[in-house]
Amino acid sequence: MTKKERIEKMKADFERMTITERSLYEGGNSSGAVEYIAGIDEVGRGPLAGPVVAAAVILPKDFDVLGVNDSKKLSEKRRDELYEAIMDKAVSVGIGLRDNYEIDKINILEATKEAMLQAVDELEVKPDHLLIDALKLDDSDIPQTAIIKGDENSISIAAASIIAKVTRDRMMTEYSRKYPDYAFEKNKGYGTKAHYEGLDRVGISDIHRRSFLVNYMNQRGQ
Repeated sequence: MTKKERIEKMKADFERMTITERSLYEGGNSSGAVEYIAGIDEVGRGPLAGPVVAAAVILPKDFDVLGVNDSKKLSEKRRDELYEAIMDKAVSVGIGLRDNYEIDKINILEATKEAMLQAVDELEVKPDHLLIDALKLDDSDIPQTAIIKGDENSISIAAASIIAKVTRDRMMTEYSRKYPDYAFEKNKGYGTKAHYEGLDRVGISDIHRRSFLVNYMNQRGQ
């Protein structure tokens, strides 16, 4: 694909991924006019260690950064570049998280919802509508829309996925300095071979999710 073709594809993706936002701006929602839309996404539901992190991002109506997409489809370098661009242009960004202890206590789904609610609460501007990747937040009174594969189909959710991913990845890299045996700087807490080898050598750390390691602990007699 040539550079021109890549740019044209990014423009087409941008148009497709802003359909929901433009519809809300133009037609409003059940509560009336919509001025601020918050996209919400999380990162870290699957790892064996570390927190689940959610981001809520309100983009300006004239947001025009190309290339924003599902964070999982982007290289680390590109995510970092887009992170800076989003943080620079966003109306407001909120971050929420729940640590491994809370995940073990209430389960990963409920911890994810709580992290999302915290992210919304951290916004400096109250949104008129929430766009959420595949979940519904029953404890929020803000009108909302759950979008399947939202990080591929909504520019606001995609922006939130990038903010959440970069935030959590940087946290796990920091954790790797305190817990060097698990290669967190590379696997970000996911269950890779190097991660399990670390578990075999030194056992479970303070940031591991014990509810995710029940089978492993049973096999090890822990």
